[in-house]
Amino acid sequence: MGVLSLIIKREFISKVRNKSFIIMTFVSPLLFVAFAVLVGYLSSLRSDMKHIGIHDESGLFFSEFKSNDLFNYTDVSLIDEKILKDSVSLKAYEGILFIPKFDNLKEYENGIQYISDESPSLQFVSDLEKTMGNKLTRINLTNSGIDTLKIDEAKADISVNLVKASGEETVKGLNEIKIAIGALFGYLIMMFIIIYGNMVMRSVIEEKTNRIIEIIISSVKPIYLMMGKIIGTTLAGILQFSIWAIVGGILMLIANTVFGLNTSSPSMDMVSEMNPDLISTIQLYLKEIAMLPIGSLIFFFLIYFIGGYFLYSSLYAAIGAAVDNETDTQQFLFPVIAPLMLAVYIGFFTVMNEPHGTVATIFSMIPFTSPIVMLMRIPFGVPIEQIIISVILLFATFIGIVWFAAKIYRVGILMHGKKPTWKELLKWIKY
Repeated sequence: MGVLSLIIKREFISKVRNKSFIIMTFVSPLLFVAFAVLVGYLSSLRSDMKHIGIHDESGLFFSEFKSNDLFNYTDVSLIDEKILKDSVSLKAYEGILFIPKFDNLKEYENGIQYISDESPSLQFVSDLEKTMGNKLTRINLTNSGIDTLKIDEAKADISVNLVKASGEETVKGLNEIKIAIGALFGYLIMMFIIIYGNMVMRSVIEEKTNRIIEIIISSVKPIYLMMGKIIGTTLAGILQFSIWAIVGGILMLIANTVFGLNTSSPSMDMVSEMNPDLISTIQLYLKEIAMLPIGSLIFFFLIYFIGGYFLYSSLYAAIGAAVDNETDTQQFLFPVIAPLMLAVYIGFFTVMNEPHGTVATIFSMIPFTSPIVMLMRIPFGVPIEQIIISVILLFATFIGIVWFAAKIYRVGILMHGKKPTWKELLKWIKY
């Protein structure tokens, strides 16, 4: 263990003293806060109002269009069509909606044109079609002798109240909140694995290229060297994340004071102006969030973080030992990253809909996907026996992967000048 601790110390010190590490440790929070300030500023800006001219020869539709903060509708029915088209080219109008007059209402379905230099958004076109379609529908109903006022009065707006079996009222969208919390923790694990796993791999390649490793390996067992690199890099990464959190928090506080970013809670005046139903809904959301197993989620986040990171870092170290440069790593990296991508896909498209379904349960047990999928399931309430089985499988697989990776590391670390294949890696494992 004394040798392992020396390797960990050496790896940690070499990482934190590296110029790029120091620069990124303190520059990254600045970039993050600058990005947050920019997004906050851009979100506060209103989009330029777009002026839309409506040339309605029928006189049926213009009254249906209501101007708002984004679109200003102007009746240009008395202006010549040629002049209106020129006004679009001159940017006087964003576009012109030409509605001719037809004797048969059916002809309106394919007889209306919207002229503009720039292609309008699908949402805008859909709104135009919906507005005019509703108008024609009402006219058709009226012509058929159907009272549209009675139809409007007969329309019902249903709002289902959600209640637990215990009788307590709950809120809509709670599943989305749960998946967002679980996804945040899962994303942190994935980001840490990719960033610092690559750092482990580059460190191995660098020492292998410089031939330093040949001297070190003569007095240290390969598995100690590999684990020392992984643990040392992990400690450096945790230090970097901690600094990011502290510096980022301070910078956000400064940005809030200097630039007036509204990151604080609503004032009492704002709360007093809220609708009582809205206040009650907010209180229900806060109550439901407070009831989530946040403590368990944080605890198991640490467990899955350790197991998942060590598992993947062992693979990254083995890849670094097998190649001579980063270019040659591409053929080996995709099989490593693919399970992480699959875990994210399963999390968002399966766990959200069926957190206790067969697919979600199976992938929360598979060690290569469990660090992400299980963390997305925990907010929904997972039986403790499933979590225990998942953790046991994760750490058992980690031990097995370390054993295999150490064999590749032992042979590959002394190999130079040849691009390895998957077949050769399998041979190295048998040595």
